Amino acid sequence: MSQTSIKITGLRKSFGKGDSKKEVLKGIDLSIESGQVIGYIGPNGAGKSTTVKILCGIHTAFEGDVEVMGMPLRGNSTGVKQKIGYVPENGALYEALTPREYLNLVGTLFDMSKELIEERTLSLLKYFNMEQQMDVRMNTFSKGMKQKILIIAGLINNPDILFLDEPLSGLDANSVILVKDMLTRLARQGKTIFYSSHLMDVVEKISDRIILIDDGQVIADGTFEELQQDNNVSLEQVFAKLTGGEELNIEAGMLDDVFKN
Repeated sequence: MSQTSIKITGLRKSFGKGDSKKEVLKGIDLSIESGQVIGYIGPNGAGKSTTVKILCGIHTAFEGDVEVMGMPLRGNSTGVKQKIGYVPENGALYEALTPREYLNLVGTLFDMSKELIEERTLSLLKYFNMEQQMDVRMNTFSKGMKQKILIIAGLINNPDILFLDEPLSGLDANSVILVKDMLTRLARQGKTIFYSSHLMDVVEKISDRIILIDDGQVIADGTFEELQQDNNVSLEQVFAKLTGGEELNIEAGMLDDVFKN
């Protein structure tokens, strides 16, 4: 039986002070059930990453009420962090460590046993075809390899909710297929996947529900079919229409004169 995994009421967040103060989130209200894959999309600066960082307990100063797995986020930040996983777009790794050493550190922070850490580390590295690099220093890794380690670190504690902020950054085509398959399987197990991205084709294919924010507010919320409104259009076209992107200067041949010499 599903339960409410995330409940947001009147969420507001500002940065800066005085004349330079900017309100990034302007009253977000959301209720998300367990087992859903949520595609959280919006233009640059819309407030996507800010929302994710609040839900993960990174930004602690905000207005409104947030509950994660039935716990109010205020006053329960540590408890909430025990139940979630977070994969940032550009996370910082301790690159002097090996994957085994780094994932052991992450697992220890979750109070996992050494045996369980080792078991999950090996299984997840095998899933991403990286078991041969288990004891190699990460300062030699490519961006895609580092991103795989970030994803594994986000999964090591078997979280109830997985937050992903542009998780496919730097991954090759085969790795993207693995991640998409993994997210579908996790959702089937009843986990909530909160996926923030600008890659519309991926969001369209994997999401049970798509939430579109613009200028700090939710402007659309529903399945892809509901957002289409019976029109046979792509998610990119829906996005452009709802965010004013139809006015973009993409006229055919517009740049021909610019680059003709």
